[in-house]
Amino acid sequence: MTLGSDRESRAGDELARQLLDMGILPPEWAATLRAVPRSRFLPDLFWAYDMATGRSEPLSRSDDPGGWELAAYRDIPLVTQWDDGQHTGTRPGTVGTSSASMPSVVVSMLRDLDVSDGTRVLEVGTGTGWNAGLLAHRLGSDQVVSVEIDATVAARASDALARAELNPRVVVGEGADGWPAGAPYDRVIVTAGVRRLPAAWLEQTRPGGIILAPWGTHYSNQDALVRLTVNEDGRAAGPFLRMVEFMKLRDQRLDWDLFREHVQAFPGDAQVSRTPFTLADLGDRYDTSYFVTGLCVPECAHAVNMGASDGSGEAGGAKAWFFDFLSRSWAAVVFAADTPHATVYQSGPRHLWNEVERALTWWIENGRPDLDRFGLSVDRDGGTRPWLDDPSNFLPFSNRATGPR
Repeated sequence: MTLGSDRESRAGDELARQLLDMGILPPEWAATLRAVPRSRFLPDLFWAYDMATGRSEPLSRSDDPGGWELAAYRDIPLVTQWDDGQHTGTRPGTVGTSSASMPSVVVSMLRDLDVSDGTRVLEVGTGTGWNAGLLAHRLGSDQVVSVEIDATVAARASDALARAELNPRVVVGEGADGWPAGAPYDRVIVTAGVRRLPAAWLEQTRPGGIILAPWGTHYSNQDALVRLTVNEDGRAAGPFLRMVEFMKLRDQRLDWDLFREHVQAFPGDAQVSRTPFTLADLGDRYDTSYFVTGLCVPECAHAVNMGASDGSGEAGGAKAWFFDFLSRSWAAVVFAADTPHATVYQSGPRHLWNEVERALTWWIENGRPDLDRFGLSVDRDGGTRPWLDDPSNFLPFSNRATGPR
C-alpha cells in the first residue's frame, strides 16, 4: 500500500462513514479525517490490542500487509512502543509506552475540544503524530504545538507529519511543563493518563480556555475524561465526560515498589473482621463505583489477586489489596466462593477497608450517580477536589492530595 493510494482513500472514507454513522465524528471533521489517514502515521510493526482479552498481536507491514492495513483502519488501539523503547523483537513487551488510540476515542476528544478557526492548541503527548496532524489540517500547522517526552517517538511523528505535508511544532520535552514559549493556548488536549494536573497547563491556558485530559487516581488504572474551563483567577473546573483508559504520563506512573515493605507477614498483627460487600460491589475497570471509590479514598492503590488464599491454606475466590501512600497501612479482603461474608485484614494507622466501605455506602445512598454527574475543581497549584452535580458540592472524604508527589 503506497501513500495516497486509492485503496487507502477508500479505507479512510469507510472509517469516516463508520464514525459518522455512530454519531461520534462531527461533520466538520469528516474531510480532515479523510485527508489525514491514520495509516500514514503508523510504524511498519505495531501490536493490535484486544480490549476484551488484553492481548496484543504483532502485525508487520512487510510480513502481512493485508492484516496490517486491516488493523490500521479498525477502531482498535495499536501499541507502537513497549518499555520506553527498550523492547526488541515482535513479541509484546512488558509495558506499552506509546500507542495509536482508537479512532473513535481520537475523534470524540477532538469533538469535545470544540475548536474553530483561530484556535491555538497545545497537545501533550505526540505519540504517532496522527492527532497533531488532524489538528494541524483543521486549524493550520502554525496553530498547533505538540510536546513529546521521547525523542525517538517525536522524531518518527515529525517525519510522518512532514510526509503528510503538515508542520505543527513538535517539541521534545516533559509534557507536564507544557511549552510556555507558545502560550497562551485556547485549548490543551492531553493524550496520556494523568494523576496530577500540572500548574503549568493552567498557567499556559488563557481565561475561558479548555483543558481536556484523562484524569484519575492511583486507586486504579482508570481514567475519566475531564473537560476543565480555566477561570480568570487561574483556577479551573469542569465535568467528567466518560470513562477512558490511557497510558500514563511517564513521571506519574504508579511504582508498586513503594509498597514492598508494607506487608511484612500475612496476616501478621492485622485486625480481622468481616464484610458483607462482595468483589462485584467493588466494580471493575469501567464502573462508576470503582472510579468514585478512588475519589473518596485518595492516596490509596488497589489491586486484586484472583484465586488467592486466605493465608490458612483455604483457597479463596480473590484477594483485594489496598495500600496507603503516606504510611505502611494496608488492608486485604479475602472473597471466598463458599462464604457469604468476606474476611477483612487491616494493619496500620489508616483503616483502608473502612474507608472503601464508607465510599461505596455513600455512593449507594446517593442513588448510584453516574460519572457524568461528577466533576473536578483544580487550584492554581494543581490541587484537585472532586464534586457531585455542582462545584460547590465537594465529595466527602476527598480532601487529601492524590498520590505521591
